[in-house]
Formats: sequence, structure tokens, C-alpha cells
Amino acid sequence: MTASYGNFTENLSSSQDSQASDIVHCPLARKNYRYWRLRIMYSIMLGYATYYLVRMNFSMAMPAIEAELGYTKTQLGWILSVHSIIYGIGKFVNGYISDRSNARYFMTCGLFGSALISVFMGLGSGLIIFTALWSVNAWLQSMGWPPVVRLLTHWFSPRELGTKWGFWAASHGIGGAAIMILGGYLIEYYGWRYAFFIPGALAFCIAVFLLNRLRDTPESIGLPPVERYKKEAIDELSLAQDEKLTHWEQIKLVLGNPLIWYVGMGNLCVYIVRMGVFTWAPTFLKEMKGYTPLSSGWQVASFEIAGISGGFLAGWISDKVFHGRRGPVSVLYMIALGFSLFYFLQSSLGSPMLDTLVMIAVGYLVYGPQVLAGVAAADFASKKAAGTATGLIGTFAYAGAALSGVGTGLIVDMCGWSGGFVFFITAAFLGAGFFALTWHHRASVLKQEV
Repeated sequence: MTASYGNFTENLSSSQDSQASDIVHCPLARKNYRYWRLRIMYSIMLGYATYYLVRMNFSMAMPAIEAELGYTKTQLGWILSVHSIIYGIGKFVNGYISDRSNARYFMTCGLFGSALISVFMGLGSGLIIFTALWSVNAWLQSMGWPPVVRLLTHWFSPRELGTKWGFWAASHGIGGAAIMILGGYLIEYYGWRYAFFIPGALAFCIAVFLLNRLRDTPESIGLPPVERYKKEAIDELSLAQDEKLTHWEQIKLVLGNPLIWYVGMGNLCVYIVRMGVFTWAPTFLKEMKGYTPLSSGWQVASFEIAGISGGFLAGWISDKVFHGRRGPVSVLYMIALGFSLFYFLQSSLGSPMLDTLVMIAVGYLVYGPQVLAGVAAADFASKKAAGTATGLIGTFAYAGAALSGVGTGLIVDMCGWSGGFVFFITAAFLGAGFFALTWHHRASVLKQEV
């Protein structure tokens, strides 16, 4: 859409007040801004959910691969850990690159590549081939998160970012639940290879859709910055300073911020739990309770579906109750998560209904801090460095996922599933401690507000 939006596009170099007034009094501009914000939101939600279809299908297929090909949990855990290490490094590197790239093409390329890798995975059998392919997939997958962050921070203002980010984060739950249900069905009726073929085909179609739907920033289509659309104050001096930052200065600004490191360590703990439960639950439910792939898929889907509301409410509470402070909400969620995991361990011989309820509680609680970690990193960095900052905390996240992958496999092989859950519970309480270090902090643009 390239319609003219009136005289506000001609006056972008004039004062902030006149620019804000221009868009307020230009109905066509405001109508098109609303249209594009909605279009960007549903596109990145669908796109990121689809990334999950070609990321978590391996986890769903692991029990069947183990049974058919004879690999141990430790061997499969190494594949998960290598994937997580590369994914985490890729998040930081691609976060930096995405700050200087067009999010539309960046996100599309990553999804298209992952679709191809998923198809090749379905054709493989050797451990080395699986590891190599899934390592390439890890890098391609790391191209999904950074452009989403760029799009969120450019199309939605700081005052609403927690709520909007929480709403977008439903894509995690939608994608995770979808692959658990779809993967369980495909594995049970067609075999584990189809859990790679079908999601790969779907991901290719959605990549084409993203290429059509996405646009990089409001300014790229002739609209003013989102803060002016929302009539929020803009620190013009800070914006000017951001534009003058060199690449190295931008990296030092992120790496030198202790708040981002605290959030990163908290996120590492979150991902030990999140990826530990999500990745290993199909195996745990099969071995401990005798569930079929289809029934365990529904159990884990409940974990993801609950995460939708958990992430959204965490973002809303941080915006409306704590006025942009993400730390308090993350602390409360992580403490409750630790107790829920302890109850899950104690109820290992419970009924399917009880198991589902506990999975719902764990999913709800783990997704709140996951969402807020990204928001907090964007809050504590400049807008220009949001991708770099969230990429860094993403690296911490997948360091946690790497520990969870092979770590859980080794612990369970040696100590059983009770040892694995003690590992998760310890991580939850440690995470609460790290998030507590950010308790009183919020985005700089909000520090002037109550």
C-alpha cells in the first residue's frame, strides 16, 4: 500500500508537536496505520508459530526414532544441545544483523530454509546426518526471533509493548501445540518421517505468505514513527544519539548493561525448564505412564496452550499494574513455577486429568517470564539496538536449552526422572533470583512516568 498520507509525510523534519498533530488530524493516515499494525501482528504470529512446526517436530519424533533406530537418550540429547548452542549464538549474531536488515526478507528466508531442512530430516537415518542437518536448522531458526523483535519495537510503542508482546507470544503456544498434536497424529498413523515432511511443506507455504504480508518499519511505507502515531513523548536527543552510534558502540552499549545480563541469566533458567519440559515430556509421559504419541501430544499441547494466556497476562500485568516493570512479575511467576514442578514430580503416578492440569499450570507459569525477558531486554536497550539486546538474552536462553538437552538426558540416564525434575525445580528458583535484580527498573522512556 503506497497511498499518500497527507502533509504529515512532508513534515517529518519539523517539530514533534506538529508531526503528532499531523497524524492525529489525518484520518487516512490513522486508518492505514491501524491496518498495517494489525497486518504486521497477525503475520508475525502466524510466521513465528510456523517456525515451531519445523523446530519442535524433532522432539515429538524422538521416542519413535529411539525405538526404531536404537539411539540412547544421551545421543539424542546431544543433538538437542548442539542445536541449542548454535541457535543461541545465531540469535545474538542475527539479532545484530537484523537491526540493519529488512525484517520482511530476513524472517522469510529463515523459514524457507527451515522448511527444506525439515524435509531432508525426514529422509535421514544416521546420527551424524541428523546432527548436521539439525545444526543448520538451528541457524536458520535463529533468523526468526530477531526480525520479530524489530517489527514489534518499530510498530508498537514502549507504553503498550508488554501487552502487545504478550499477545504476539501466543504464537509460541499456537505453534508448539500445533506440532504436538499434528506430530502425534502423523507419527501414530504414518510414521515419524511424516512429522518432518508435512510441517516442511506447510512452512514453505507460510514463508511465501510472509513475503507478501510483511513490511519492515512504518517509515519504510511513508508513515511516521509509532510514538508519534500513539501521541507519546519522544526523547529526540536520545534518538539522534542512537542514530550516531557506530556498530561497535552499539554492541558495547548492550554488553555493558548489567540489567541485560541479569535478564539473560534469568532467561537461561527459564529455558532450562521450558525446553526441558517441552522437549522431554513426550518421552517422560511415554515411559512413566504409558501414553501413546497421540495422547502425550495432547498433554504437551496443553502446556503450550496454557502458555498463551500466561504470556499475555504477564505482559498486561507488567504494563498496567507495575507500570512497565517486568522484574516483579517474572519473580512471582518463577517462584510459582518451582512449586508447580515439585507437585508434578510428586504426582508422577497420578491420573491423566491431573497430569494435564499440572502441565497447564507449568505452561502458564513458564511462558510469563519467557515473554517478559524479551520485553525487558528491549526496554533496557535503545530502540536501534533492540535486536542485539534480545539476541543476547536469546543466546542465554539457548545456553539453558543446551544444558537442558544433554543435561536432562544424562541426569535421567543416571538418576531417573526424579533427578531430571530436581534439575528443573532448582533452575526455576535460581531464575527468580536473577529477575529480582531488575525489580525496580523499567524502560528509560517510561522513567518519567509514574
